[in-house]
Amino acid sequence: MSPTSENAAASLDDVLVGEAVLGVYRQMFAALARDSGAVVDDPELVDVAETLLAAFADAGEDGLSREQMRYVCRRYPPEVFENRLRVLKGLGAVREVFPKPNQLRYRASFTSVVGLMFVRRMMLDGGQSEMHRLLALEQLNVADPRMTPEQARDGADGLSRAFRLWSVELVTLTNGTIEELREQAPKLWGTEEILLRAERLHGAILRRWPQLDRTCTDLRAAIYAYGDASRRAAARLSDSAGTTRNLTLLPPETWRTFTRTASREELAAVLDGFVFDAPAPWHEPAAVVAAVEDGPRAAPPRPAPPRPSVPDSGLSGDTGADTEAVERLRDVAEQILRGRDRVAVEDVLDRDWAAARRMLADLAAAHQHPELPYRLAWSDGLAARPDGSPTWVSPGWFERTGR
Repeated sequence: MSPTSENAAASLDDVLVGEAVLGVYRQMFAALARDSGAVVDDPELVDVAETLLAAFADAGEDGLSREQMRYVCRRYPPEVFENRLRVLKGLGAVREVFPKPNQLRYRASFTSVVGLMFVRRMMLDGGQSEMHRLLALEQLNVADPRMTPEQARDGADGLSRAFRLWSVELVTLTNGTIEELREQAPKLWGTEEILLRAERLHGAILRRWPQLDRTCTDLRAAIYAYGDASRRAAARLSDSAGTTRNLTLLPPETWRTFTRTASREELAAVLDGFVFDAPAPWHEPAAVVAAVEDGPRAAPPRPAPPRPSVPDSGLSGDTGADTEAVERLRDVAEQILRGRDRVAVEDVLDRDWAAARRMLADLAAAHQHPELPYRLAWSDGLAARPDGSPTWVSPGWFERTGR
């Protein structure tokens, strides 16, 4: 055989190997393909493929006919189902049970189901679980006596590329917006365990094949770069969460952006469903300052004076009651009752809120005073009066006790 023929045979083998690899890729990602050359941009299209693959798993070795597949996907529009079936058949995810004309039954590819499961796992944590599986698999391969140095070098080079790309992505997230970093937070989970496994794998490769020291050096540098990038990203994420360490709270940047860009209606909608207390009375700033200055100051405790040696005569009979205050409360109560024995509280408070508060305070004081024959009796209900003042009223009675 001539050298030309040998080169042609080698090239043909390379083409066959490449086509086999591409065939596996097509089957793995057929569920995510919109057509033969593009990825889907509608989640519903992935749901159609997942529904079909689940139906094939339940059908067993007999497979499904076209009518059965349409019945399984009956909740999707016909054109959507036809498009997905055409793509899945074109990429090899769905094939005829027997390759012959007018075939009526089909079966699904195992590779497509595994590929979809892989994609679902990637969606959960951004590749963390897959990196754990990859490191565990490489550790088993290194312990296998049949593994060659070339295979170990290929595995280490693949891990080096993965760690370097991962660290570049984390650095980009750290320098980007905090919203994007929070969205990609699952990529920071289990960092210490991944680093520990990677360092163990690096040591195992270097101990078994010392000639791979340059490859192991690149792997160790990639591992350290990933560790530094993940720690910086985690530090910024922790700082943005504040003292609560609650990552579900929106960062301050998001609130500031919302307040600058939202309309008046959108800002008002934030407070829908909140109930506020009645507004406090207005105080002049000078009065507030004077009240603070005249307030009591904290003083150190003083020792109690010595007790007298004479016996204690007890409390005085004079309680120091304010007669004018008592008479004022009695006049207010009699003006409210107007000769009656009881009156509804909501009728008394049917006025502006400031006057109603003062009136309610006087009625409560008359109720609490031991020398006055009046009482406030409340019920358990609560009435809402959106157009009244006050808007929330508990039914009750102010009545004379007859003392």
